[in-house]
Amino acid sequence: MPVIAPMPAARPARIPNQRDGADDVDAAAAGTTVDHLTETYRTHYRSLLGLAALLLDDTASCEDVVQEAFIRVHSARKRVRDPEKTLAYLRQTVVNLSRSALRRRILGLKLLSKPMPDMASAEEGAYDQLERDSLIKAMKGLQRRQREVLVLRYFADMTEAQVAETLGISLGSVKAYGSRGIAALRIAMEAPA
Repeated sequence: MPVIAPMPAARPARIPNQRDGADDVDAAAAGTTVDHLTETYRTHYRSLLGLAALLLDDTASCEDVVQEAFIRVHSARKRVRDPEKTLAYLRQTVVNLSRSALRRRILGLKLLSKPMPDMASAEEGAYDQLERDSLIKAMKGLQRRQREVLVLRYFADMTEAQVAETLGISLGSVKAYGSRGIAALRIAMEAPA
C-alpha cells in the first residue's frame, strides 16, 4: 500500500454568504481531498489492478502501474475539482501508464540483439560479441538521461528533435546529454577490463 501524506491542517470554516455563492467556488477549488483519495484506494484498488491486468501481462507491472497512478493523482489532486471524477482520473492514468509500459517493452524487444550476418570466421564473430557486450556494460554505467538519449538517437534512429519530443526535454538538453554520454562511453570503452 503506498504511503499517503497526512491531510494538511484544515482551513477555518467560512460562514456562508448569500450574495455570491463563494462557498461553492471554494469547495470546487479545493480539489480531491487526501481522505477521499484514501477511501478511493481502499475501495477501488483491486478493480484498477484488474484493469491493468487486462492491459499488461505480469502482476508486478500491474501493481507498479496502479500504485504510480495513485501517486500521480495524489500529487495532482487539486486539479481533480470534482471528487466524483477521481476514479475516472485514476482509470485513465492506469490506462496511460500501461500504454507507456508496453511501449517500453516493445522498444526493448526491438533493441535486442539480432542474429549476426554470415561471418568470415568464428574469431571475428566472437570479437564482435565481446565488443557488443562491453558496449552494453558501458551503456548501463551511464546516467539515465544520457542512456535514454543515446538509445533513442542511435539505436532507435530518431532525430534530435524527435528525441526531445519523446523525452519532453529541450533540443539543447538532448545535444548536451548526447555529447556527454558519448564522451563517457569513449572513456568506458577505452578503459582496460
